[in-house]
Amino acid sequence: MTVTIGRRELLAALGGAAAAWPLAASAQQAMPVIGLMGSGSAAAQSHLTAAFLQRLRELGWTEGRNLRIEYRWGEGRNERFAEIAAEFVRLKVDLILTHNTPPTLAAKQATSVLPIVFATAGDPVGTGIVASLARPGGNITGLSGQAADTAGKRVELLRDLIPDLRRLAILATDSPLAALEADEVQGAARAFALETSTFQIRRADDIAAAFEALQKRAQALYVPADPIFFVNRIRINIFALTARLPTMYTVREPVEIGGLISYGAYWPNMWSRAADVVDKVLRGAKPADIPVEQPTKFDFVVNLTTAKALGLTVPPTLLARADEVIE
Repeated sequence: MTVTIGRRELLAALGGAAAAWPLAASAQQAMPVIGLMGSGSAAAQSHLTAAFLQRLRELGWTEGRNLRIEYRWGEGRNERFAEIAAEFVRLKVDLILTHNTPPTLAAKQATSVLPIVFATAGDPVGTGIVASLARPGGNITGLSGQAADTAGKRVELLRDLIPDLRRLAILATDSPLAALEADEVQGAARAFALETSTFQIRRADDIAAAFEALQKRAQALYVPADPIFFVNRIRINIFALTARLPTMYTVREPVEIGGLISYGAYWPNMWSRAADVVDKVLRGAKPADIPVEQPTKFDFVVNLTTAKALGLTVPPTLLARADEVIE
């Protein structure tokens, strides 16, 4: 059957298509852009990025279809975060997503207008990122890792593993979170009658010198949450094994490659939940009105291979409490 279209219908159809074209172009231009500032490298954080993107897809956001992401990686260099944050402001991204405390503070200092969501921040109130967990205020919200709050638990676990522990070394940086965490560790150590020595790390080159000094003054090493320690986790583990020093970390990744034990918030879960917060902001919610969430899952990991290399026997009761034992 042949269908005949009259001149009037043809003009109407062309007019409708012409009217729709600017709308389509406008929709394409309006695709929201997220500026993702990673504290480490793309490879080191790939599992976290994957968890974030997976949850975004479940919420209806697909990268390249209705969402664009600009990735920038700090590689554990704190001086890079201010540069990246300033670049995102110049690009006028719709939202800045950060990981860890130093990048989040850099983003906050760079803009009071663009929405900021932090997937993890060790102590967002104590470090001045937000006014309170319930009412963050301003243009920023996200998820607290409670790194400083759980420092005492890590010291307790170290004592359970090493009953004769008397001297504990702490790596530190000039970041607010690392300072808070070091204070918490020192307080917990005093409760156990432990002596503590703190060694300041400002750049990766300081790590070797710190180990030369601390290995004669410590029986174990506490490594706080900080990008420089995460990026240099292999180097730290090699030095620690050479010096026969047990290590305690706040996250599991360093333990997977030779660290001894870790206890802290489970980061992939937090990155997945960060996608929910990002979704709310992209749909119009104000960060000031979104309470900062706290961890719902903590992770205790023991590397039994490392324990054997250090000549340590992990008590069966401690192994039973672990979420994962690496052999």
